[in-house]
Amino acid sequence: MAVSRQAPESQFAYVVVAARRARQLMMGGRPLVDNPRSRKTTRIAEEELQQGLLEYETPELPEESAEAKRRR
Repeated sequence: MAVSRQAPESQFAYVVVAARRARQLMMGGRPLVDNPRSRKTTRIAEEELQQGLLEYETPELPEESAEAKRRR
């Protein structure tokens, strides 16, 4: 698994990471931003992600076998 601090390029991955962090904030987690611009957890999570304050892991994709590539 690769650990990253930059916002994901994929919009789907961006939403997943931000949603998981927003859920942590809703459950009582402290914001990593000193002065958040908003009180909404989703906005705080987005701000943290854009500033590179969050670390998240991305799963590595399985390698395709040579046989599967030949079938295409």
